[in-house]
Amino acid sequence: MRPIRPSGIAAVAALLLAFPRVAPAASAGPAFDCAKAEGTVQKLICQDAGLAALDRKLDAAYKGAVAKAKGSTLGVLKAEQRGWIKGRDECWKATKATPTYVTESVVVDDPRACTEWSISLRIAELQVKYQLVPAQPLVRYACNGNPANEVVAQLFDTAPPAGRFERGDQTVVGYLVKTPDGPRYEGQNLRYAANGKDARIRWLAEELACKVQ
Repeated sequence: MRPIRPSGIAAVAALLLAFPRVAPAASAGPAFDCAKAEGTVQKLICQDAGLAALDRKLDAAYKGAVAKAKGSTLGVLKAEQRGWIKGRDECWKATKATPTYVTESVVVDDPRACTEWSISLRIAELQVKYQLVPAQPLVRYACNGNPANEVVAQLFDTAPPAGRFERGDQTVVGYLVKTPDGPRYEGQNLRYAANGKDARIRWLAEELACKVQ
């Protein structure tokens, strides 16, 4: 059984429990041409008003990102989007299990739930990477008692809530999830939990005790 490991994401179960489904809206279709829809997921989006509305929101976020991307960044963005579409269309095939509070990998076999989750996270990822929505002020942390060991965090008004985390030349998008230990942001090789001016951060395999500078 192969776990789903989406880019910059944590537990899908937590996301699905924490955020309600998109309410069915008007009869408007998705951003793509349903006459050319192929496969289970594309046809599902065409038949589901809530998923179609999400797809239109994704299309707006992607166009906003394209407008901001420059040079080679634009090529990377387009390639990432093509890869993401393929992953969206196949994510529900990956496993056969019930979602639980899992923090490292998730398992979903419901096409609609997986599609909704995948689109929602991609929207948030684009909004954070290209700063398409309002954000809270940057917070700079000094970690393990060393001011040079800095992590910069910035949280954005996305759904689900997401943030941008930087350390050195590395940047990770993290998503707010519920865990048995409480809410925290999780992304690829990232865990971030803040408590006032203190934060516990795991970056790659390194545990960091951080304080606001």
